[in-house]
Amino acid sequence: SSLSKAVAGKAQIQQEPSVETTAGQAINITCSHPNIQTRDYIYWYWQFPGQGPMFIALIIKGSKAVLEPAGTLLVDAERRSSALQLSRPRRQDAAVYYCALGA
Repeated sequence: SSLSKAVAGKAQIQQEPSVETTAGQAINITCSHPNIQTRDYIYWYWQFPGQGPMFIALIIKGSKAVLEPAGTLLVDAERRSSALQLSRPRRQDAAVYYCALGA
């Protein structure tokens, strides 16, 4: 499973340490997963201070609209990276964003 691979110390996913924008200024939060397997789904989460991660959406390929936070989830053609595009981020969208792989 992806989890046991991650525990074994193989870097499955790379994310930039932080990205900044101002309210209303579009931003791309990217995630690189070069070792993605055919059956893997791509999961996205966000987390606020003092809370557990909350599920945003999962995606296999292509793109899909996301309601909370308002934006678009995109996957590149080879599925080696994905991005959460927030077109008009609000101050309250400031959070830690994670992606994960899982069957």
